[in-house]
Amino acid sequence: MKQGSPGSSALAAVLGNMAEKKSEKPLVLDFGVIQSDYSLKTNTFGPPIPHGDYSVCRCVTYDPGVPLTQTYCDGAHSQPDAGFGGAHVHQVELPVKMYWIRPGDRVLIAWVDNEAVVIDIVFRSDIVG
Repeated sequence: MKQGSPGSSALAAVLGNMAEKKSEKPLVLDFGVIQSDYSLKTNTFGPPIPHGDYSVCRCVTYDPGVPLTQTYCDGAHSQPDAGFGGAHVHQVELPVKMYWIRPGDRVLIAWVDNEAVVIDIVFRSDIVG
């Protein structure tokens, strides 16, 4: 196609419209911080989103007051070093960094239509390794 021809002008217009529509697309992922009143302040949305007006994924709702799992044993351990051999309970609890969201937590957010969904708590990479 020659530059300036009706075909190239039409193609340029279509590409321009496509680029414009793509740039109008809302952000899909975002960061935010849980505020002291459990509202959510995101990086891209101005006012804090009130507690109850955003959603959270199940993984950030673990209640630290409830054991993750609990087993009951009514007999002796098969290991002599285990000590007390009567009835007892084993509880498995998650570490503190796996508890539900709390004020001050930095979170990863997915925008689904106009709703913010807290996916997980985000930590700096220096906590690993």
